[in-house]
Amino acid sequence: MSTSSVILQVNDLVKEYPGASTKRAVDNISFTVDTGSFFGLLGPNGAGKSTTIGCITGTHILTGGQILVNGYDVVSDYRSARRQIGLSSQEYNVNPFESVRHLISFMGGYYGLRWRERRERVDELLEQLQLTDHAHKQFKELSGGLKRRVVLARALVHQPPLLILDEPTAGIDVEQRRSIWTLLQELNVAGTTIIMTSHYLEEIERLCDRVAIINHGQIVSDRPTMAYQQAGRTLEDAYLAITAATEVTREP
Repeated sequence: MSTSSVILQVNDLVKEYPGASTKRAVDNISFTVDTGSFFGLLGPNGAGKSTTIGCITGTHILTGGQILVNGYDVVSDYRSARRQIGLSSQEYNVNPFESVRHLISFMGGYYGLRWRERRERVDELLEQLQLTDHAHKQFKELSGGLKRRVVLARALVHQPPLLILDEPTAGIDVEQRRSIWTLLQELNVAGTTIIMTSHYLEEIERLCDRVAIINHGQIVSDRPTMAYQQAGRTLEDAYLAITAATEVTREP
């Protein structure tokens, strides 16, 4: 495993979707994420956020460029790279009839945790995410907030150094959202690097120490969160100005 201060390195990434007219969803982007940071990735729908995440996690095949996770190449050393990552996706890609405990335990088995180790880790996560009382419920019986916690627990079961969150609080109420914020802050303070996408800019502003904005498959801004908050502006003000400007200047 790499001991570098950079946990994610994206170099000249290109992703094209073939078809009648080839679409370049990600257009030669490069960025890095420092170990221990809380990194926000913003952009309009269709801007390339999910495609970039898919390339990092191995669900999308790269058209060009290179991605290193903790020093492991996501193409040539996929297994090692994937073990560095926990992914909490926006979609609930689980069997809704399985119990909470089984869903988390199954993911631990996927990552090779032995039975005793897996059982202890599942118990720990159930307590940490306040899911103990729901351990034997079917996923479909849970509220939106509890479902988000289960998906997060699955992402954390193998204790990855890099956690990627795709809209982690979508569709849940304010109280549950703030509870998840607190949990994510605790994970980050404990050493987990977090990359998060969200359409709730207030949570990006509150949680992230650095924010990159992607539009039309290109990184159009990448700076510390505080740098967006100049002259009384909020991150939302800056985001709207930057994305509007890149719409205007984009070549037809």
